[in-house]
Amino acid sequence: MNIAKKFKKTVFDIAKKNKAFRIAARTGRDNAYRAKMILDDPFGKIDDRLVYFQTFSGRGYSDSPKAMYEYMLTAPEYRDFRFVWSFKEPEKYEHLLSNGRTQIVKFRSKADNKALRKAKYWISNYRMLDYQHPRKGQIYLQCWHGTPLKRLGYDIIDSDNAMNSLSEIREKYRTDAKKFRWLLSPSPFATDKFATAWNLNETGQRNKILEKGYPRNDKLISFIPEEREGIRKRLGVNDKNVILYAPTWRDNQHTSGQGYTYKTEVDFDRLQRELGDEYVILFRAHYLVANSFDFDRYKGFVRDVSSYGDINDLYIASDLLVTDYSSVFFDYANLERPIIFYMYDLEHYANEMRGFYLSLNELPGPVVKDEEALIAEIKAAGEWEPDEKYQEFRKRFNPYEDGNSSKRVLEEVIR
Repeated sequence: MNIAKKFKKTVFDIAKKNKAFRIAARTGRDNAYRAKMILDDPFGKIDDRLVYFQTFSGRGYSDSPKAMYEYMLTAPEYRDFRFVWSFKEPEKYEHLLSNGRTQIVKFRSKADNKALRKAKYWISNYRMLDYQHPRKGQIYLQCWHGTPLKRLGYDIIDSDNAMNSLSEIREKYRTDAKKFRWLLSPSPFATDKFATAWNLNETGQRNKILEKGYPRNDKLISFIPEEREGIRKRLGVNDKNVILYAPTWRDNQHTSGQGYTYKTEVDFDRLQRELGDEYVILFRAHYLVANSFDFDRYKGFVRDVSSYGDINDLYIASDLLVTDYSSVFFDYANLERPIIFYMYDLEHYANEMRGFYLSLNELPGPVVKDEEALIAEIKAAGEWEPDEKYQEFRKRFNPYEDGNSSKRVLEEVIR
């Protein structure tokens, strides 16, 4: 371990144990970054035809920002707009330069700061960093990244988060609410939960919620069979039943100097013995999970697709979804395919970490807690058909998903 990484790990170890140190260090860091952001472009004018895009703090090219960007590229009413994408690894996305209207910048660089100061519109699916504040006249659209099952922000009652106390979590959401002009919602249910999670009712800001559907789901409505076949062929799974396994992260699993980690609790040896001839598993870790996974011993049965760009492709390619507390199942339900909830740590997660917005009997699929039940449900999924409960779930949580959410949202945000 080099000196820089060792120092970073030491700082994180102290920050985990000492709240006062953690807050002081973050405050000093954010003040310095905010000053630098202003100094990088102190007198620049806001460009009314420039849109800044970012997903998961520069981690990739996906989600609702991607859907709206691609819609704007083809819609004639936005033909005179230009775009900036921010990435932690910009060299991976140079293909976006081919249209001549897009600039790529490195996340948290000088060019990134200048783009943020100049763009009229900020479109992100995650909270902007604490030091990134829009100027007067700029519009920040907070798309978020899913209908919530687990409690968020001000709704969290008890926190087992390794790096943030309950008050710190709430402060982050309070700061975000002050910055965004719009918070995107896919349903009346999500609107109600977002309003309390960001404390918008108490602060008179509920009118900031824009309930128009999720642009990222447009593709799930409009794709054609040939696209599914092409994705499955590229993934090398066209001759198997495909299980997408997409667990969420655990707030209390954090490694200093690395980030949030995840320990797989699935007995893949047993699953391979029972399912290996007919099935393949696409394993998709949550975007906050920093550790990598070695599935070499399960080659041909388990594929790590955590770094695959767009999860929509994985939804479309798969035949069924296995998840736990991730919000992925709300979007996946648009495909009318089976969903299984593998909640091996249900009591701990529900009671000590987050808590849920829904009761388990409202979920659109069976809840299992061990491999035996999981395998049985996977095998039974071959005869599955969406029942009335499943259809009612879709209507309640995806009422706007008709393939036109990008158009609706942009018409409201960019008048």
